[in-house]
Amino acid sequence: MKGMMMDYPLTIPSVIDYAAKFHGEAEIVSRTVEGPIHRYGYANSHHRIRQLCKALLAQGVKPGDRVATLAWNGYRHFELYYAIASIGAVCHTLNPRLFPEQLIYIINHAEDKLVFFDLTFTPLIDGLADKLPTVERFVAMTDASHMPESKVDLACYEDLLGVQDADFAWPDIDENAASGLCYTSGTTGNPKGVVYSHRSTVLHAMAGNMRDTLGLCSHSVLLPVVPMFHVNAWGAPYGCAMAGAKLVLPGAGMDGASIHELIDSEEATCISGVPTIWLMLLDFLKTNNKRIDSVEQVVIGGSAAPRSMIETFQNDYDTRVLHAWGMTETSPLGTVGTFRKAEESLSDEEKIQLQLKQGRGIFGVELRIVGDDGKELPWDGKAFGELEVRGPWIASGYFKGEGGEPLDGGWFRTGDVSTIDSRGYMQITDRAKDVIKSGGEWISSIELENEAVSHEGIAEAAVIGMAHKKWDERPLLVVVPVDKSNPPSKESVLEHLTGRIAKWWMPDDVQVVDELPHTATGKISKKTLREQFADYSWPS
Repeated sequence: MKGMMMDYPLTIPSVIDYAAKFHGEAEIVSRTVEGPIHRYGYANSHHRIRQLCKALLAQGVKPGDRVATLAWNGYRHFELYYAIASIGAVCHTLNPRLFPEQLIYIINHAEDKLVFFDLTFTPLIDGLADKLPTVERFVAMTDASHMPESKVDLACYEDLLGVQDADFAWPDIDENAASGLCYTSGTTGNPKGVVYSHRSTVLHAMAGNMRDTLGLCSHSVLLPVVPMFHVNAWGAPYGCAMAGAKLVLPGAGMDGASIHELIDSEEATCISGVPTIWLMLLDFLKTNNKRIDSVEQVVIGGSAAPRSMIETFQNDYDTRVLHAWGMTETSPLGTVGTFRKAEESLSDEEKIQLQLKQGRGIFGVELRIVGDDGKELPWDGKAFGELEVRGPWIASGYFKGEGGEPLDGGWFRTGDVSTIDSRGYMQITDRAKDVIKSGGEWISSIELENEAVSHEGIAEAAVIGMAHKKWDERPLLVVVPVDKSNPPSKESVLEHLTGRIAKWWMPDDVQVVDELPHTATGKISKKTLREQFADYSWPS
């Protein structure tokens, strides 16, 4: 016997339809590349999205075609998110922080038909254009008065829209049809494409808005500092429209002063980003004696949040920190560190210990950890193994079959080593390729790094395993000082770590550098760091 409910597809155009009808006046606020702040409501956006749909069709875009964006967080990028998917094409977000060679590979591998780009990236387009045989047109995301000089024959975004009306009906789209394409950062080998569907995107947004996840609603004001070119800004453009929340887009202004200005002027209630962004914001707040009193919660993902960062936000600025975990292949939300009612009665120290973990699985994502023998390990907070996940917004493979088989009996192998405790809180202890094995025992580089940055003289830290004659590997701590003219001594750092970590975890050496290498998504690049220290030898 089958249920007698309508077979109603979960598609992206239905999200912007809802936002326009029921939250038409809710604002989308953008810092533009041209300079001014732009604001309009979901109803205005809906009108322009339908114009853009017709413009895309006029350019010959067909269902299944890939259309690339090379852009910051802004209202035109928001429009492209919806318009490309709403005609059955695939929105392919490009990360401008990648090397040109990587971008060339990705665009050619995706066989992008059009490339839309912000003015910032005109020089990049000039350098790439003649190496991209599938791209038929490059569109500058601006108006006629700001069109850049370029050796490439460019189209103007506003001109393409201006000749179209908004009399457009969404085509019938299979909810399982591709809607988005995002490539992994490619720390090993070439980047691999992850293809999102309409169904997975809508379900991911619904789950993200649940009270025990991000809890967005029509009263929320979300400022996603995580870029729209990185895993769909963690779903913010879809979740905000679905909730009727005000969406504040920071453009290219990712520095502490620019972020604070938008938080203050737009009264942001929720901000989301990676730890490196929050280091800049916290430094600005402290240096300039500023506040972020409107902010109710800070979502931190991308890499582990240090204890000092969580405590500073909560104790000094009276805002709640949500530690989250995900990856390109998980759309990205996998776990979020909200407290259940049972945890509210815990002591402050017990709560902070939970917040240092990456949170509980959210509905729609199943978790397990497996050992080297492939057997599932217990949820006791001690056993650690590779984290595997499955669910309706988890990748089942990569675009064009690149990267081999990522599944283990239907579970996606994340490459993260983690524990899960009896409450269901998951904690990443390392990437499988970064974990340090010393004398047959494992050392977590992440935990070491988090303890190191709680030293008042350390701004950022990374730990890598270096070959050792006796112990196979030992941890080398590499730090960026707060004051480069007066870096902390090795002795002061080791003294700071004493009592905070197991004795045998203690780094054998501390090296001070001006900066650490980062990947295109803002994470510390351990691969590059190991290359930089390839000739390092332990002190006698």
